[in-house]
Amino acid sequence: MGRLLWIILALVGAALLFLLARGETGAPFGMTGDQFARVVYLGAFGLLAAAALLGSGIGLRGAARSAAIWLLAAAALVGGYQYRYELQDVASRLTAGLVPGSPLSVTGDGRTTVALERLADGHFAVKAQVNGADAWMILDTGATSTVLTAQAARAAGFDPDALSYTVPIMTANGPARAASVVADELRVGAITRRNIRLFVAQPGMLEQSLLGMNFISTLSGLDMRGDRLTLID
Repeated sequence: MGRLLWIILALVGAALLFLLARGETGAPFGMTGDQFARVVYLGAFGLLAAAALLGSGIGLRGAARSAAIWLLAAAALVGGYQYRYELQDVASRLTAGLVPGSPLSVTGDGRTTVALERLADGHFAVKAQVNGADAWMILDTGATSTVLTAQAARAAGFDPDALSYTVPIMTANGPARAASVVADELRVGAITRRNIRLFVAQPGMLEQSLLGMNFISTLSGLDMRGDRLTLID
């Protein structure tokens, strides 16, 4: 091993002297100086790695097996990085399939999309977050504003008992009144809106929170295909 190391060092030194003497245009095989230097140090590293494996006593077969394992590990890491967005998409799809209402978010190319699956009752619903608290919402393009149930408002940090219900709204149960509040954050999947005005329905007047047009109108677009609705930010 010691003799091989000195030989490798001598070859590297000779290659460097060659480059210094001949300059950038003197590299062989039509390579540039940088390319030739890269070949030299990669070759030296490969020889050292091979010598270390063979000198460890594991034999040629064991060395080949170890090299193959390391190559597979490196390929897996590189492949995982190159296809990171696709892997995120797969993970989101699995979550959406296992937990109805889970938003399927994909971020890439400067654009964020969130896909919603149609529920068995025909509605599009999503588990959003208001001020960090989960809030189950029905997507309602007929609702001018996003409306929270009293329970969702309380979870988001608002006190329904202390609010002033002066704004008339129409719900599935008929006309009602709501209170105006401002949420620090409304998050639907990877799409976030800050300091957004919401309404809180009177207790007992709304069964499900509604994701209304004051959020939907801030999006770049909507894309409906079959049972999937995609929000495009």
